[in-house]
Amino acid sequence: MDVAPKIPVIEFSGEDVEHGRSSSSERWKALCSKVREACESHGCFVLTYDEIPKSLREDMLVGMKALFDLPEETKCKYQHPKPYRSYQGKCPVVPLHESFGIDDATRFEAAQDFTYLMWPQGNPAFCEILNMMSLKMLELSFTILGMIFESFGIEEKQYEALVKDSSSILRVMKYRVPATEDQNLGLVPHTDKNALTILCQNEVQGLEIVTKEGHWEEVVVPKDAFIVIVGDALKAWSNGRLVAVKHRVVMKGDKERYSFGLFTLPKEGAVIEAARELVDSEHPLLYRPFNFADYFSYFVSTLSDDALDIYARV
Repeated sequence: MDVAPKIPVIEFSGEDVEHGRSSSSERWKALCSKVREACESHGCFVLTYDEIPKSLREDMLVGMKALFDLPEETKCKYQHPKPYRSYQGKCPVVPLHESFGIDDATRFEAAQDFTYLMWPQGNPAFCEILNMMSLKMLELSFTILGMIFESFGIEEKQYEALVKDSSSILRVMKYRVPATEDQNLGLVPHTDKNALTILCQNEVQGLEIVTKEGHWEEVVVPKDAFIVIVGDALKAWSNGRLVAVKHRVVMKGDKERYSFGLFTLPKEGAVIEAARELVDSEHPLLYRPFNFADYFSYFVSTLSDDALDIYARV
């Protein structure tokens, strides 16, 4: 029986990024190619990166546990008009899942507003952790996007325009231990709708992706590593060269899973259009230009598995 290919594991350091950007060394070019190839073949990869301190990640997970341990009525105060931001818990479709989505937690005021709502007496330590982690993950997200652009030979001003046109959501998630083995779905199968997702988790595994052969495969994430996932917006921008991988969470064992993700997404009003360099006779245009907010609204109204193809396919 064929063994499904393992998820690519890529390692780079802050030093690689700093020197690579300025010198375009052979090592940097090879790293950029590895990132692009992983996004083309799997739509995701495991990343080890030393610029985000382990202590910050540990503090984040400790703070999240305290957050989710708050009374239900306190957590339910966090409501937001946009989808996937408000506190979600006790959903019959995914009863093991709880989450919050914080818009632009990279702004200190946004992190502060959230923590003051949850802890009226204030929680300055967790506020600072939320803000710092968001900033570092957003910077990493932009680095990875820049590597993809560079590897495709896309000019820098297009990358800068994309960065200027980006915002972010920090989602913090908890998955409870299933009562029975047959009720172990933590998160339903889906592709992310945004451009790029960077996920970090505690030691409890559970993330699974669909391989090109159509099989579910567990993504085993080493301690202190990240998972990088391509979303629909980046797939459309790349004219389908990059894969928006379908994934889910399945809970096993007797420990709770905590994870947090930084979702980079186009700003309100941004139009997603395939890069002209990635459209040619061998790669005809796959997706018409579309307003990202309109596409996201369409997805929320249909929850279709194939939303991108139905909405924007040429």
